Amino acid sequence: MLRKSLLAAAAFAAAALVTQAAGAADLVRLGNLKFAHYGAVSYMKEIAGKYDLKIEERVFPKGIDILPAIVAGEIDVAASAVDAAIAGRASGVPIYAVAGFAKGGARIVAKPDAGIKTIADLKGKKVATPRGGAQELILLAELSKHGLSWSDRPGKDVQIVYMAYADMNQALLSGNIDAMSQSEPQSSQAINKGFGVEVVKPYDTELGEPVRSLVVTEAFYTKKHDVAERLIRCFVEATATFIANPDLAEKYVREQMFKGQITSQDFKDAIGNSPYSYDITAEHVQTTTDMMQKFGVGRMDAPPKAADWVKLDLLEKAKAASKTN
Repeated sequence: MLRKSLLAAAAFAAAALVTQAAGAADLVRLGNLKFAHYGAVSYMKEIAGKYDLKIEERVFPKGIDILPAIVAGEIDVAASAVDAAIAGRASGVPIYAVAGFAKGGARIVAKPDAGIKTIADLKGKKVATPRGGAQELILLAELSKHGLSWSDRPGKDVQIVYMAYADMNQALLSGNIDAMSQSEPQSSQAINKGFGVEVVKPYDTELGEPVRSLVVTEAFYTKKHDVAERLIRCFVEATATFIANPDLAEKYVREQMFKGQITSQDFKDAIGNSPYSYDITAEHVQTTTDMMQKFGVGRMDAPPKAADWVKLDLLEKAKAASKTN
């Protein structure tokens, strides 16, 4: 009798362990950036449980900084500007672009007293931008369109000063630079605080509005396809929630991401210039690649072909599922 009781207890315990294992959430390691338009990507971790996922978020200074972590096997999915993803793919980082999550998100801002009202007025000025980011690419595209030369040394029409996103507003405020190609919400903050004025939203070149990309590792896509599928469904819901409920989006970004460091107006202006989205196209990625090669952004020896690494099947499936729910 005792033997039967012990066997029954062991069987029950084994069954409980199997059930527990079956119900354990799949871990997804997310690399993200601290910008207003990256908010829906961050919000995924709040609703991940609905998709039997646990998302661990790690915030990086800029998109290109996530690439070494991907190579080291520390990140499964990452949010970054398309150009950073392209540069990574060109250098051999094994990633696929599976969705877009925002568009726009850039602005060229000048000191109020610098006499800069158009791109042409940047001649003879110092303009800051982060190296290798979307802001550099769109700045160079604008300068080229207006026939201006540039260098990071004196002697050209425009002197480029390479700086981190976090440092450019202070440099503009202190007068160390005349203008900057900045992201959101930092550009809106500069304008709302009075030490910057908008020169242009730089979307009138061949590039158009730059799109931010959600990328996953090739191993995650191929070996954990079911997890990747659930992740993109989670992403689509998070994005749709932020689009449908801007008050929730503002509360989450201002309180959770920025800890009260940006105002309501900063947020509204930032998202007005970088609306949430989930779409991306291979055509846009290819155009971005071609322009990066043209201007030497990313320094690619072998530019990747967009058709080889833009994989939109998970996104299309997730969007279709969201319409039926």
